[in-house]
Amino acid sequence: MNDEELRPKRPSPIHEIGQDLSTLSIAEIEERIAALRNEIMRLDTAKSQKLAAQGSAKSFFKR
Repeated sequence: MNDEELRPKRPSPIHEIGQDLSTLSIAEIEERIAALRNEIMRLDTAKSQKLAAQGSAKSFFKR
């Protein structure tokens, strides 16, 4: 075994649902929370845009 194999592995900067959080520092957890909140906002925006487009299409074809 070389030194690299013996070193503890750093957690991935990308969060995975269900991931072990015990190896993360408080700062890393806060970073992931912020990233996940940003992703939720991005998803909500995309959802709103799709709903608006869907509503426009429905009203156009009801004529």
